[in-house]
Amino acid sequence: MFVDTQLQKMPKRKTDKSYVLDRKKHLARLNTSEAGKVLLKRSEGKLEKQHRMNCVGCELFVCYRAEEDLESASYIYVVDGALSTIAAETNPQDAPVPPCISQLEGGLVQVAIEVEDRAHRSAITRVNADDVRVAVAAPAARGEANSELLEFMGKVLGLKLSQMTLQRGWNNKSKLLVVEDLTARQVYEKLLEAAQP
Repeated sequence: MFVDTQLQKMPKRKTDKSYVLDRKKHLARLNTSEAGKVLLKRSEGKLEKQHRMNCVGCELFVCYRAEEDLESASYIYVVDGALSTIAAETNPQDAPVPPCISQLEGGLVQVAIEVEDRAHRSAITRVNADDVRVAVAAPAARGEANSELLEFMGKVLGLKLSQMTLQRGWNNKSKLLVVEDLTARQVYEKLLEAAQP
């Protein structure tokens, strides 16, 4: 199972301390098999339905969902202690490139960026399925933020300003960065490395 965030950063359920994975916010690749439906009795006599999933190969119970159909499940509950985050942290090449980083024709790569302005310093604060969050000091409403963003991304990606183009996204804090001379995988790995605390 791959998740684009650390388990320890996800919220936990009060009932069983399982980690709550919001599939609308995070990219997840499940290597699981269906393990059947279980009804559990919770406090005050309430029943909870769990559709359980086991790890393929070892058949270890690792997560569950409330919905019967996996595709329609908004939340996946990861059992505390069932998984380790070590593999994803030490081998980012094992993780799939999120959809916010896409390979374009002509060897170009596009990165969907959400700008967090008025920060103390430039930093990559999050890489998830939807976007790469980048903090900059300048206000987003002015052109200064675009210049700061390009300079910072050039340092992170090891590129010159002439190898990058910044386009407007769907609002004034949303940007599309197009870069040359790197693959989507290389961009993803550099962004992950820069996002490490």
